[in-house]
Amino acid sequence: MNTIIHKPGLLIALLLMLSVPHQLLQAQDNNNAEVKKVQKPVRSPWESGMLIETQTGLVLPQKTLEFVIQHRFGNINSGTFDLLGIYAASNIRLALNYGLFNKFQIGIGTTKNKKYQDVNWKYNILTQTRSGSMPLSLTYYGNISYDAREEEYFGADYKVSDRISYFNQLILGRKFSRIVSVQLSGSYSHYNQIDTTSFPGMKHDVFGVGLAGRVKISPQTSITMEYNQPLNTPDNIKPNLSLGVEIATSSHAFQIFLTTYNGIVPQENLSYNTNDFLKGDILLGFNITRLWGF
Repeated sequence: MNTIIHKPGLLIALLLMLSVPHQLLQAQDNNNAEVKKVQKPVRSPWESGMLIETQTGLVLPQKTLEFVIQHRFGNINSGTFDLLGIYAASNIRLALNYGLFNKFQIGIGTTKNKKYQDVNWKYNILTQTRSGSMPLSLTYYGNISYDAREEEYFGADYKVSDRISYFNQLILGRKFSRIVSVQLSGSYSHYNQIDTTSFPGMKHDVFGVGLAGRVKISPQTSITMEYNQPLNTPDNIKPNLSLGVEIATSSHAFQIFLTTYNGIVPQENLSYNTNDFLKGDILLGFNITRLWGF
């Protein structure tokens, strides 16, 4: 002990050796804090998993159940007094979605027109971060739909597979600020059987692009818009333009809007929409969602 005391250099070296592990642990903790800060996702750019007709990049948290009501009244310009299409023939879809895993949800739905029964899924591939280390979000949405109408609708050479259609979509989004969120989507629709009698030149595979966004005007209220353009359909298939208002709480979202789509199921809308916004072929519609956490 006397030897160590009388050799200050040795004592200083010993103290430095003892302090190094603490400094390394402190630096590691700081680095971990920085990584966590960088990777923290932005607050959700969307209040619901859909924005009028289009899926958003929002994926339900794990163990969250969502009940969905989608309703479309008839065309406003039907030519008879039907109170803005409310008295006309309408279309409706009821659905349940569930956050099965982190960043992955599944769902089922049933639609009045053509008696579509669908199974769908959504997966968040990339998440936008608050620091900007990941400036965009990327989400994949897909479904399989089954047309449950009577056999007479499918012709003499009918097969069960003729009832099936598919839809796939990649959704690229960005939250620019607390007020403005925008997303761009690319879509692919496939029908095993197509209607070439009413739609000459119709293809089994249809591609499309879409643009959607919202602007918040209060903590609960937003103005929403969408535009969806098919890329390889006959001339009588028209794009969609939708404008609406969304009111949301922590567990509800209510959207009311004007749209040209009335199919609700996305492959039906992309492949077979004949309503033209410029000719006044507009429908009044609304969506309602309700969330439960388990």
